Amino acid sequence: MTRYSIFSLLRGAREYHENWPRAWRAPELKDAYDVVIIGGGGHGLATAYYLATEHGITNVAVIEKGWIGGGNTGRNTTIVRSNYLWDESVAIYEKSLELWEGLSQEINYNVMFSQRGVMNLAHNQHDLRELSRRVNANRLNGVDSEILTPAEIKAFCPIINIAPTSRYPVLGASLQRRGGVARHDAVAWGFARGADARGVDIIQNCEVTGIRREGGRVTGVETSKGFIKTGKVASATAGHSSVIAAMVDLRLPIESHPLQALVSEPIKPVLDTVVMSGSVHVYISQSDRGELVMGAGIDHHLSYAQRSGLHTVEEMMASVIELIPITSRLRMMRQWAGIVDTCPDASPLVCKTPVDGFYVNGGWGTGGFKATPGAGWVYAYTIARDQPHEINAPFNLERFSTGALIDEHGAAAVAH
Repeated sequence: MTRYSIFSLLRGAREYHENWPRAWRAPELKDAYDVVIIGGGGHGLATAYYLATEHGITNVAVIEKGWIGGGNTGRNTTIVRSNYLWDESVAIYEKSLELWEGLSQEINYNVMFSQRGVMNLAHNQHDLRELSRRVNANRLNGVDSEILTPAEIKAFCPIINIAPTSRYPVLGASLQRRGGVARHDAVAWGFARGADARGVDIIQNCEVTGIRREGGRVTGVETSKGFIKTGKVASATAGHSSVIAAMVDLRLPIESHPLQALVSEPIKPVLDTVVMSGSVHVYISQSDRGELVMGAGIDHHLSYAQRSGLHTVEEMMASVIELIPITSRLRMMRQWAGIVDTCPDASPLVCKTPVDGFYVNGGWGTGGFKATPGAGWVYAYTIARDQPHEINAPFNLERFSTGALIDEHGAAAVAH
C-alpha cells in the first residue's frame, strides 16, 4: 500500500467516525414517567425493550448511575446455558435461551451469540450421578442435554487432560450443545438502541438517592438530576439490589459477594466450547479476540468491592493448568471482579414486592447474564400487568416464608 493510500484511508476513517450517528439519544430527564427502571445493565435495558415491544409502554426511563453496561453486564464471563435442575429454573433459563437464539435478528444488532456447547465435567462417581440426574431432568423438560464419556470429551475438546493419573481425573461430562457464549457489551448496546428507538429514555450518570412513598405506595424517585414522578419503580441493580430495596424499607434475603475473573493473552483458536468444573472449581472459554476467559466461585466474604486478589488468581490458574496443561505457558493479561447478589437457594427474585409499585429483579448469583433476555421478558410482563407471568411466578419473596425454595446450588456449578 502506498503512502498516499495509507493517509487517504486514515483520513476517511476519521471523517466517517466523526459523522457516526448516536446509537441512542441523550435525552433530558422528564418530570414524570409511567415506569422508572433503576439499573442500565442488560436486565434493565431488556426490561425496557420488552415493555415497549410487548406491552406498548414507552414512557419509560432507565436510570443508570454510571454508563450503560458499565456494571456487572461488562464484568461477567458471558456464558449462556439452560441446563439447570429444577422445573422452575429450566423454564426461565430455557425461555431466555430461546430468545438468545433469535436475539440478533430481533433487535437488529449482532450480539455475537455462539452456540459452541457447554460441558460440565465429572471427576468422581458423585459428580457422575448428579450430572446424570440433571441430564434426565433436562430431557424431561425438553432441554437438550447428554452425557459424554472421557473419550467423547477428548474428541469434542482435544486440549482437555483426561489422563487417569491426574489429580482430578475426568470421568465424564454433561453437554448442552445449544449453550455457548455471547458478547456482553453488544447485548447492552443492542437492547439500549432498541429501547431508545421505541421512545424509552436512557439516562446515564444519574444516581438514584431515594424513593418516595405515600400511603405505602411508590410515588417517585429522587436522583442526582432531580425528582421523577412515577407510580412504578423497578429495580434491576445486580449486586446492589439490597441497597435499592432499603430505600423503601424492604429487607431482601440477598447477600452481595465479589466474583473474580481473568483473561489470558490472545492466542489462536484452541477452545471452541465452554468447559466448567465444579470440583476443580473453574470454568473457561475462548473469546472472539483469542483470549482465554476464566472464572471460579464467588468470594465467601460479603463486599461491594470490584477488586481482584492474587490468591484467587493463583487458585484459578492452578485449576486451569490441571485441566488444560497448555495454558501453563500463557500470560495473564488482566483480572477483575464483579458483584453478585445471591439468594439462599441460589435462585433469583423476579417479582412484585409488599411495597405497592415497587418491583425487584435480583439475586441471580452468577446466572444473571445468561438470563438477560428471558428475565427482561418476564419482568416486563410483571410490571405491565402488575402480576407475574407463570414462568417467574415461583421466583417470589413468599417462598422464603412458605418453604417453596428452588435449590439450584448444584446446577449453578462453581457459582455458589
